[in-house]
Amino acid sequence: MSVSRSLRFLPLLLLLALSACASKPDRINNVCSVFDQNSGFVGNWHRSASSASRQYGIPVHILMATIRMESGFEGRARPPRKKILGFIPGKRASTAYGYSQALDGTWTEYQRATGRHMARRNNFADAVDFVGWYHNKSATTLGIAPHDAYNLYLAYYSGHAGYRRGSWRSNTSIQNYARRTATMAQTYASQMQSCGR
Repeated sequence: MSVSRSLRFLPLLLLLALSACASKPDRINNVCSVFDQNSGFVGNWHRSASSASRQYGIPVHILMATIRMESGFEGRARPPRKKILGFIPGKRASTAYGYSQALDGTWTEYQRATGRHMARRNNFADAVDFVGWYHNKSATTLGIAPHDAYNLYLAYYSGHAGYRRGSWRSNTSIQNYARRTATMAQTYASQMQSCGR
């Protein structure tokens, strides 16, 4: 390939590199700050979340609260490695990765179902679309109301089969986390009104 032809792709490569480098918001408990910090040409998080909300019928504040609780808006988040003999890094607890902490298999299912084969878990627009898709699936297959952040999170964490089995009923830590997610969603909803979103 000639130098001039390869230079044609330079702007695209730079844009891809920049889009992967969206900065983690400083004040993750304030959704207005989260949106304000990520509203430049690299990507507009509010626009992406609003688009996913319109497409899947899940309120923006629930989408954002789910990502806040899953990854703290850290695009490359992964579960910690287990330690062998107390100090040797071993395998990770799961394949969860990115803003949405989607598992490998679930992400592949999302790509197939939506046709978004180039979607990446460390890209916020793709991740928020995934969360909308998954919550919508929970609403349609499990009968959970689209504004029920508590039960949507339980299904997100447990998986649809696990939610249906009620595996979360004996797990108080998952229930507490779902309550915290619902509280965060309420906080975000209130903040979005006051910041004019």
